Amino acid sequence: MKKVSLPPPTAGIATAILGVWKLTSREDVDAAGQIHLDPFLGKDPLGILCFAPKHFAAQFMKRDRSGQDEEAGRIQTRNNTAAVNGYDAYFGTYSVDEIAGTLTTHLEGSISPANIGSTYVRDVRVTGNELIVQLQTTAVDGTPVTRTNAFSRIG
Repeated sequence: MKKVSLPPPTAGIATAILGVWKLTSREDVDAAGQIHLDPFLGKDPLGILCFAPKHFAAQFMKRDRSGQDEEAGRIQTRNNTAAVNGYDAYFGTYSVDEIAGTLTTHLEGSISPANIGSTYVRDVRVTGNELIVQLQTTAVDGTPVTRTNAFSRIG
């Protein structure tokens, strides 16, 4: 997948995101179109995202954690949560801006204590049974990237 250009905001996004979503792809792309690999979750991580009215939960895991070093934490990139030992999980409340097509999450709990209380804003779109969540962040080396997470509805 290359940098995804988002369609116009989804009408009724607050209702459209409700449900359980499975990660189908996750990619970080810089302004030149170069793909950057996230060493903490790997090339093809597993993930699940659950939305109930006003509450959400998210989990992401490096597909192969067998050689994962025990690490107390990791370098946290800009505008993003921090995985621990190849795993990232958090939950909390959310709100949507229907006009802008954004989702604002407020983290009440997280595998990384540094993330608790954080607020993040993401662009979101739903087309049929596909959810796209896009954000501006940085690669580990500090290069600005656009992260695009694609999910398919499973519930």
